Amino acid sequence: MFKKPLSNLKTSAPLRGSDRRKLKQRVIVAYNVSPGNRGYFNPLWFSHGKGADELIPTVYTLWKKYDLLPCITTPASVIPVLVGGADLMIPGVVQIPSSQTVVPPQLVAIAQYITDSPTMRGPPLAVGRLAADLDKLKAGGKGKAVHLLHSWKDYLFAMGSKAIPQGKESEGEIAGTSATGEPSVEVQEVEGTKPPVDPGPSVQQPRPVPSALQRRTEVSSILRNAVLQAIRGTFKSIPTSSFPIPAGTFYSSYVLPYRPAFHVRRNIHLIDIKHSTYKSLAAFLKILDKQGILTNQDMKPEPLVMSVSASHSEVLSHTPYVSLRDKQLKEEKREKRDEEERAKVQEMEIKELWKPHTPSGSASSSALYTYADLKATVIKYVTARQLVNAHDQAYVNVGQDEVLLSTVAGKNESGDSLEFLKREEVVHRLSEKMQNWYEIRSGGVDVTCLNRKGQLKPISVVVKTRQGRRANTLISGFEPFILAGSRMSPLPGEPTRSEVLVQGKQTKAVVDFLLSKGVPKKWIRNC
Repeated sequence: MFKKPLSNLKTSAPLRGSDRRKLKQRVIVAYNVSPGNRGYFNPLWFSHGKGADELIPTVYTLWKKYDLLPCITTPASVIPVLVGGADLMIPGVVQIPSSQTVVPPQLVAIAQYITDSPTMRGPPLAVGRLAADLDKLKAGGKGKAVHLLHSWKDYLFAMGSKAIPQGKESEGEIAGTSATGEPSVEVQEVEGTKPPVDPGPSVQQPRPVPSALQRRTEVSSILRNAVLQAIRGTFKSIPTSSFPIPAGTFYSSYVLPYRPAFHVRRNIHLIDIKHSTYKSLAAFLKILDKQGILTNQDMKPEPLVMSVSASHSEVLSHTPYVSLRDKQLKEEKREKRDEEERAKVQEMEIKELWKPHTPSGSASSSALYTYADLKATVIKYVTARQLVNAHDQAYVNVGQDEVLLSTVAGKNESGDSLEFLKREEVVHRLSEKMQNWYEIRSGGVDVTCLNRKGQLKPISVVVKTRQGRRANTLISGFEPFILAGSRMSPLPGEPTRSEVLVQGKQTKAVVDFLLSKGVPKKWIRNC
């Protein structure tokens, strides 16, 4: 919203006492908080739309009271995109508000997801309106999650002191991959933001790096949550006769696949039992057994999982997330759906044909021949005139027949230099001396048949870079395949050929589209 400078901003002036009291009362009514009295020239509230009465907090306000708005977290890699002014998309959502009373278009804050923080979140860095129901955000998919109104480092933020949230040493710590010093979420004054204090180079401390113990503790928590996710989502449908389950099978089938997708996407090789505090699978199962989550029996050569407790309090209170298994099942379902759609499409029947310029041997000058027809004609002609080589039947004695020799011989070749050729070479040379034709049959019930003179070439789908680093996908050569539209402009100097330009690297999307239209994969040249 504040992507451009506020060029038409009027001169600022202090609020009158009555206006200040009215503003305070509006804040109390809207957010049930008591604002302070000093603002230090930071923008604290704004309204969206002409005549709008709703007060929307800025990040300066949210940094004083983290729980003022319901919060949605997103990975660190998404923060720069939000700062650039883009809306938050559903695939970028990690955690959502636990309260089901949050519904669109309610105001929400956006913070960075932090793995080594007690609250798993950093300071609020953006404000927007919820664009989809929480159930849709849980299920994942496509679409917008939050319509952005204001973010850290936009032009509204630049009007203030440009302070850094309390507990943060630098901008890199705000939008990095981890953070420490989680600020308190107690009710605080929201009227003013303390002016920034420059600690100087001698005071500033280097950003702390999570210790090995912290990383192992996080991995342990992820693996434990994976077990809870598996019990809650999968073991309800598994019969009791499936038990006991060997520990290795339990780990590979019901722990690793249920790890959260947003964690493992970055470092899948680090989220396993070896990098946890448990160190071994046997120790992990023993702890879960003591906690009553499952029943473990120590056996040789490996422990056995005898049962799981679907009614355990932690299983019932577990909040489901998108796991690796969920993503895999979704991908498999999408691929199956694509295969079914492709099966419904009747592929075009394309034949390459050849026509003699003049009658040659047993070939008619008015008939169209496929390559198989040409091969059969050559075999019939050679057999009838006993031109098969006696030493190797794969060769033909072309020098013994003047008609055949004159048909397949090159410019500088004669009967002395060209005694015999392979049968396939004879067919190939014969086809080169003939006119190229092609036939295309397209459609299911309403069949469209096209016979044309000329050599059929594959559709070209190439990616080219234009105007610096901007990549575009160019599609050409599709006219013979009954795909050209009436609104396409011809290429300069080539009125019979057109070219379609698609922004970005869209090769896969274009190929899938052509396949859905029945174009055989053989006739698509993807460079």
